[in-house]
Amino acid sequence: MKKIKEEEVRWGIIGVGNVCEVKSAPAMNLIQNSCLVAVMRRNEEKVKDYANRHQVPKWYTQAEELINDPEVNAIYIATPPNMHLTYTELAAKAGKPVYVEKPMARTYAECLSMIQACEKAQVPLYVAYYRRALPHFVKIKELLEQGEIGAVRTVHIQMRQEPEPEIIAQLENNWRVDPEIAGGGYFYDLASHQMDLLQFFFGKIIQASGFQSNQAGLYEAEDTVVGSFAFENGTMGTGNWSFASAKENQIDQIIIDGSLGQIRFETFGKGEFYLKKDGDTEKHFQFDLPKHIQQPLIQLIVDDLLGKNQGPSTGYTAASTNWVLEKLTGGKGK
Repeated sequence: MKKIKEEEVRWGIIGVGNVCEVKSAPAMNLIQNSCLVAVMRRNEEKVKDYANRHQVPKWYTQAEELINDPEVNAIYIATPPNMHLTYTELAAKAGKPVYVEKPMARTYAECLSMIQACEKAQVPLYVAYYRRALPHFVKIKELLEQGEIGAVRTVHIQMRQEPEPEIIAQLENNWRVDPEIAGGGYFYDLASHQMDLLQFFFGKIIQASGFQSNQAGLYEAEDTVVGSFAFENGTMGTGNWSFASAKENQIDQIIIDGSLGQIRFETFGKGEFYLKKDGDTEKHFQFDLPKHIQQPLIQLIVDDLLGKNQGPSTGYTAASTNWVLEKLTGGKGK
């Protein structure tokens, strides 16, 4: 597998939207042996504005021009999921490593095509499931591996959100609830983080089934999903997600039950979690989160590209998450 020959990762970004303002792109200039050299967006006014505000030397309105820029040796695809396969194939053909936003693609089949393109070109493929590198989740994984709560028995996900009025009022611009663009709705956008994180903790999910429904009828995509799943290590889990709930019913909670105790945390909250062992007082763990939330993962990817370690979120791990999402929504997208 070819990484990069140079001693510096020189990033080019396709699709500099909101995720590139704080979460990801600025970190590329803060990491040693990494820099952002070019950005692309189809809207010329917006891409010029982004480049000027973030001091990026080059900007393009055509993805192919950025991909073929000889100064760019790694591609970050930060577009909605419907373009991930197309741009991954172009980047791979150009022989350049790919870092793609989550979810990896609209369907599991598209994920496999992305993997195939990168394998054929012998270039690495990474996916932005950055929770695998955040300090509180790394600590949870460490405690689980140390047997802090004994043998893990089950894991339970509860996620309920109210429909946000300002989002509903602008549905024509909300690609996250357009299945043709996103693959699904908010379940694909948010639960993908949860299912990937749990596979980081426990290994691959090998069985999953569920049901999906559009209960509120506010948009085309599903707004409610329930399901169950089993990991290769024997842990079993359940989940229920509603994006049409009442405000007072909102919750973001994952509970991991073991033979000696329990860990609970929010996926999208602060950098904290709670540990309770039989007979002990519940312990609270708090970690500072980075300003640029993807920086720890991008650091690991840069190190990987320079031959220093192995990145934790690859096309292989992320494709498994897409497979789970399809199973939990009743097998759609097969």
